[in-house]
Amino acid sequence: MKLPSYQKASWLIIVLIFFLNTGWATQKFCQLGDFQLENGEMIRDCQIGYRTFGKLNQHRTNAILYPTWFCGTSEHIGKLIGADKLVDSTNFFIIAVDALANGISSSPSNSAQQPGELFPEISIRDMVNSQHRLLTWELGINHLHGIIGGSMGSMQVFQWLVSYPDFMDKAIAYVGTPRPSSYDLLIFETYLQLIQAGKKFYQPDSIILKNVRLVESLFARSADHFVKHHPRESVPQFISTFDRRPLATLTVDNWACQSQAILNHDIFSEYNGSMAATATIVKAEVLIIVASTDHYVNPQPALEFGKHLNCETLILDSNCGHLSVGCELQSCATAISDFLNSTLPSNRRSSK
Repeated sequence: MKLPSYQKASWLIIVLIFFLNTGWATQKFCQLGDFQLENGEMIRDCQIGYRTFGKLNQHRTNAILYPTWFCGTSEHIGKLIGADKLVDSTNFFIIAVDALANGISSSPSNSAQQPGELFPEISIRDMVNSQHRLLTWELGINHLHGIIGGSMGSMQVFQWLVSYPDFMDKAIAYVGTPRPSSYDLLIFETYLQLIQAGKKFYQPDSIILKNVRLVESLFARSADHFVKHHPRESVPQFISTFDRRPLATLTVDNWACQSQAILNHDIFSEYNGSMAATATIVKAEVLIIVASTDHYVNPQPALEFGKHLNCETLILDSNCGHLSVGCELQSCATAISDFLNSTLPSNRRSSK
């Protein structure tokens, strides 16, 4: 039975409203050609993936950049965008951008000319520079209302603050760091050691990836949270979940590539390691959100830098560890909304 044309139109409108309300957006790509890295190497035929949410206003003043976390994708970020979610796109044009080596943007897993270990070593700064190209070349955006990111995404936020200090009015960094602590370095160096050992002894990528993901699970939440939600008898079942085939974007080489970028991350390196000197470069208003029980990205460097910035900070006391923002979604969403919608002059900072 064929539907009348008016019923077809109504059905299409319903589907469109559903997609808009669920944060659905299509995967897009920006072709950068041969992209030079800060170490002098080149990514051949570099591409950057991204998705957009909301609408750019007439004056192009409501754009917000949202880089991906470690091994995350813009599709994952889309699940956090919308009414009653972490970031409301009602009044903003949000650009969720896939970081280099995440399996969507140019990566060891998808590079035709530089596959696997032939892919060059990248940095957090390279990720930021590629995003700057995307904004200015592809989207014609020369200034952002704000930038937000979590975990490795917030490392990109911190880098944006010093690489392009005039480019944004506001910046939100959650559960991230301007420079890895010694404990963070230990975690990500362990990833690389596991990967290198696995390859040396010809382990299948599936086994190597299972091992690094198991290690990651040790740090993602606090011990108290794991004990509360996983009885002793459930541990074998929990471990067996890592035998499932991961997303195609999550490969051993991608994991290693982004891990190395995190190990080399340090926004203070150009300023003789001085937080105070680096803080003088920052012009945007900054909101820093950390979790007191975060064992994956130690909160102390972010808190210390926040003192030099005299910026607003929010400390979450949830036992969810690195994933505390998800456990405290409503309070974080409120803080983010208030911060993004405030009308404080860009050179004024407050402490909380």
